[in-house]
Amino acid sequence: MNTPPDELVIDSVTGIDVALPVAGAGARALAFLGDWHIRFVLALAWFVAAGLIYNGRLSLSAPGGNEPTWIGAVVAPPLAIYFLYHPLLEIVMRGHTPGKRWAGVRIVARDGGVPGIGPLLVRNVFRLIDSMPLFYGVGLVLTVLTREHVRVGDMAAGTLLVYDGRNAGLPVAVAAAAGEAPLDPVGLELAAELLERWPELTPAARVQLGQQLMTRHIAGIVPASDEEALRAQLQQLLRAPA
Repeated sequence: MNTPPDELVIDSVTGIDVALPVAGAGARALAFLGDWHIRFVLALAWFVAAGLIYNGRLSLSAPGGNEPTWIGAVVAPPLAIYFLYHPLLEIVMRGHTPGKRWAGVRIVARDGGVPGIGPLLVRNVFRLIDSMPLFYGVGLVLTVLTREHVRVGDMAAGTLLVYDGRNAGLPVAVAAAAGEAPLDPVGLELAAELLERWPELTPAARVQLGQQLMTRHIAGIVPASDEEALRAQLQQLLRAPA
């Protein structure tokens, strides 16, 4: 199938292809700027508050001799906040960060699902290359020139950024739930499609497709083996808060 350069097309378990709009350089830059401001403010706030408390006066001057307690209490935490912000939040928020939510984008694997911990860590390690020589020069150039708007970290990890389900042209009922359900954008559309086709399928097909969908796109939930219980699970997941 010929795929437009701004879409990721995934073969679904229901036999219907799902197309996810790929986020371009502009959306990436917007998400990055949002996250940069958040982590910078958090890191700065810690440094100022801890420095004032440590010194016991209105001064942020480091004590003489580079005291280990000063480094451990005042300097190290802001550095950890700044450099671990992306990998930790992308893992905990399953491909999101506050900046990405604000920009309406998320990280996905090539199959449309949520990337594992390994790919997310690899993606962030390669920020060192993407940030060269200044202001993410390498990463910005690549996201403009490459077909899927990916940077070096995405190439190494097998990931890319797509617009979230709320902006991806999903069916109305699904789009309304996209910001609340614990499903990725592909899972949202597949769940809605499967429930719509439910009466047309045999009981065995319902169970097989429903279990495959939940296993592939939802973490931490064991799919039911009974078709009616499985249908109720899917309906609940579309309505449930994250």
